[in-house]
Amino acid sequence: MIKNNGMMKYKLVVVGPLETNCYLVYCDDTLDCAVIDPGAEAEKILPAILEAGLKPVVILNTHGHIDHIGANRDIKDRFGVPLGIHPLDRPLLEKTQELELSIFLGAKESPLPDLMLEDGETIEIGRCRLGVIHTPGHTPGSVSFRGDAVLFSGDTLFNGGVGRTDLPGGSARDLELSIREIILPLPRETVVLPGHGPWTTIGEEWESNPFLG
Repeated sequence: MIKNNGMMKYKLVVVGPLETNCYLVYCDDTLDCAVIDPGAEAEKILPAILEAGLKPVVILNTHGHIDHIGANRDIKDRFGVPLGIHPLDRPLLEKTQELELSIFLGAKESPLPDLMLEDGETIEIGRCRLGVIHTPGHTPGSVSFRGDAVLFSGDTLFNGGVGRTDLPGGSARDLELSIREIILPLPRETVVLPGHGPWTTIGEEWESNPFLG
């Protein structure tokens, strides 16, 4: 599935038992590519990259939960590109070895990050740019990535739902603030591409998300 967004395009690869959305975000001019949330099944992600002729330049994690980072190592080993995550979620990468859940999810121990993503930072992908927005709540270091008219929201905002906050580090108050004060003020036509499930728009979530009433 490939969507157009000016020079920026993105391809979706759904991976792992929890059906995590891994996005290959690339510049249509240069084919430079960011791999967002390679959660599992590198054997599905790698062919998608190679068949499209993409050139990964960075791996970006919206947060550090195992179902979003499980193929970090395979992608990094294959392409030798830097890995970025918010500093508040760095400890989650350090704990992947200890998680029995990683066996079920087919996840490998993640390498430590090369880049500490900060709110307001810009990631360049060829001639395209993604802005880093700190959206805590699901985890302390959850981030979303914003391009022109598109938002990669991780597990903060879903189609008809919001991220869970009952896991260690989760905060219902922070999640509500992130959604209401940071995400929902974006233009209503903004396409929201979440960490699981189908895409939506800011306008649709304003009108129909039962958690935002």
